[in-house]
Amino acid sequence: MKIYSLIIFLLLGSGLSAQTAISGTVRSQKDGSLPGASIYLKGTYDGVSSDASGHFHFKTLKTGNYTLVVDFLGYEPFSTEVILNGKSIQLDVELKETFSKLDAVTITAGTFEAGDKKQANTISSLDMITTAGANGDVFGALQTLPGTTPNGESGRLFVKGGDSEESQTYIDGAYVQTPYNSTAPNTATRGRFNPFMFKGTIFSTGGYSAEYGQALSSVLLLSTNDMPSQDQLDLSFMSIGPEIAATKLWKTGAVTATLGYNNLGPYMNLAPQNYDWKQAPESTFGAISFRQKTGKTGMFKVYSSFDDGNFTLAQLDLNQEKMIDYGLDNRNFFINTSYKTNAGENWILTTSSSFTRDQDNVQFDGNSFKKSLNGFHLKQVAARELSRKITIRAGAEWLTKSIQQTYHSTEDTFINKYTNNTLAAFIEGELYASKRFVARIGARVEYSDYLQRSNLAPRLTAAWKLDQNSQLSVAYGWFYQDPSDDYLVYTHLLNYERADHYIISYQVSKSDRTLRIEIYDKEYSKLAKQSQGAFYIPESYNNSGSGYARGFDLFLRDKKSIKNGDYWISYSCLDTRRNYRNYPEMAIPTFASRHNFSIVYKHWFGKLRSYPGVNYRYSSPRVYNNPNSSTFNNEHTLAYQSLDISWSFLYKPNVIIYGAVTNLPGFKQEFGQRFSDNPDGNGIYRSTTLIPGSRRFYILACFVTLTRKGNENQLDKIQ
Repeated sequence: MKIYSLIIFLLLGSGLSAQTAISGTVRSQKDGSLPGASIYLKGTYDGVSSDASGHFHFKTLKTGNYTLVVDFLGYEPFSTEVILNGKSIQLDVELKETFSKLDAVTITAGTFEAGDKKQANTISSLDMITTAGANGDVFGALQTLPGTTPNGESGRLFVKGGDSEESQTYIDGAYVQTPYNSTAPNTATRGRFNPFMFKGTIFSTGGYSAEYGQALSSVLLLSTNDMPSQDQLDLSFMSIGPEIAATKLWKTGAVTATLGYNNLGPYMNLAPQNYDWKQAPESTFGAISFRQKTGKTGMFKVYSSFDDGNFTLAQLDLNQEKMIDYGLDNRNFFINTSYKTNAGENWILTTSSSFTRDQDNVQFDGNSFKKSLNGFHLKQVAARELSRKITIRAGAEWLTKSIQQTYHSTEDTFINKYTNNTLAAFIEGELYASKRFVARIGARVEYSDYLQRSNLAPRLTAAWKLDQNSQLSVAYGWFYQDPSDDYLVYTHLLNYERADHYIISYQVSKSDRTLRIEIYDKEYSKLAKQSQGAFYIPESYNNSGSGYARGFDLFLRDKKSIKNGDYWISYSCLDTRRNYRNYPEMAIPTFASRHNFSIVYKHWFGKLRSYPGVNYRYSSPRVYNNPNSSTFNNEHTLAYQSLDISWSFLYKPNVIIYGAVTNLPGFKQEFGQRFSDNPDGNGIYRSTTLIPGSRRFYILACFVTLTRKGNENQLDKIQ
């Protein structure tokens, strides 16, 4: 019996002597100790959780070689090989956060995104088309964002001290040659494209990707809709004309067709006008959007639109002191295609193309001016995810544009034309050091066969996530653009124009509230200038122009503080000067305002089934040149003000009644003076004030949606 007891005692003693103690701490590389982490031996039940201080301690009877695992939700697992032989093991473990692009930092410098789920969002796709005063125009809605300056006599985008020609538009990656409707001189235009056709918008006011060129100031990236959910028929009855849109869906594809007609004649007979319209603006327009899934990952899209418009406007000819009729006929055809698919493991290929044919036929005082544009753009982009933290994108593109201008008078006919082929390539890498830091480094190269010149443009952007809700972004790059078509039809001796961007942006987002502050500096060089020589002589042009634009932008968005309410506030301060075109010296350009302010508010009244909106815009006085003065660009316009309202009423689940008024109080607006080309007998240049077409603009509409279920509507499409 004693022998058995001795054997048991020796066995127990042997077991106790083989027991191994494992202890240590678990910490995060960024945030200190991690309580509740799981520490265990792989393939066993032996383990423990860390305490409130991140410490852990446990014992095991296992012997031999094992894998010790430390695991915590949101962090990458840690494992190490240990030898269990009765000797204590001490470990201090630091866990790295699990990387995911869904909650990683995103680059926001100079960029406003809409239509996706990234943290960079400050506006949504709905916001782009429901802002009072936008009048169904994406470009109009963008003018409520910081960095933009409204120019009532133009209607185009002027961004951060840049001319409207410095802002370019892309649809599904392909270049849009003519994003605006044609119009008479000193009268406002609007965008050609129906905002209903787009699911998302990225508006970059500077520091954008190396993928995009030929833009000194900004790019607007529009993404067409993907697959719809059902067949649908939309009927729109507006005070300016009807519109019909139909969608047909099948298993792997869909097509949407839109047809509309606008005639402002009846409206202008009721609403007072400042202009003498001999024939009110009239247009027929349409669009087709085709989407087809290919294979498991491919999507093929075609977007095509046409527009046929005309008007006749009586304008004062200051040189002859008489009224002349200015008639314009415009025909525009645009087609865009894109194909995106996965090609092998971690490869994404995107092919996009666009074709534009635009023709203007202008008749005035017995003379005619015709301008035709034919443009084609083809781009191929390949992206590969080398790892979860490194993505490489590269691409090549070909852009060709042909311009012809024909001026015919009773005495003579002049024809000027040119064709330019631009070849370009880019490469950039996006590198995540962690969820808190990302950098995008790239470069772009271009060659023009018309200018016989090339350029190389480096780009760099980065962002730091300061905490869970805030981040800091920076952007730097060189940006090149061809000189204006108005110059290139006469000369090929010019060089590329250039702008260097420096941007710092801070953004904090929490609980449906966003605050964004951005400062920037743009340095212009090689801007095209016209000397005192005749405009048709090639040597009259050079690249001696320069300039700068510096400023501060603020954007505040709040969808939380007011129940069912939503508002944003934009403010921009701009300091800019340039010497370009026919400027005799460095001066503030006529399109720039020192201060720009906008506040947009929307509210949903459930009991009234109504969604009203209000938008107030202010822009400080702009300069203009008075040739009767000895100082260049020394006169000032009135400050620009407009208070716009809209109201959407859900009459039935599928019927919406809508109304809107721009400049409700009737603020006086004027955009400078237009002067005669030559002085009169007293040496005075005659002038007239530039004013809007009317003090206010009204619109009434009824939107009807027909579907099988009968409960769909166009509330998300109200202008």
